[in-house]
Amino acid sequence: MMQTDREPEVEMAQFEEFRRKVRSAELLSSSTARILSSLRFTGKVSVLVQNGKIFKSGYEEGYFRSDE
Repeated sequence: MMQTDREPEVEMAQFEEFRRKVRSAELLSSSTARILSSLRFTGKVSVLVQNGKIFKSGYEEGYFRSDE
């Protein structure tokens, strides 16, 4: 199967959009972001992607702030 001249341009545009979303922290859904905000969570959330699918996700505990 031969690639057309258009395919690399489309792929590059998609990758650039992915990079923009990573930089601007748009990878989390708005509902998850609201939950993290309401919890005042300041830790790290990680997502591992393999073959274009979410393979594993997790977070580091002990990063909750208290307002006491």
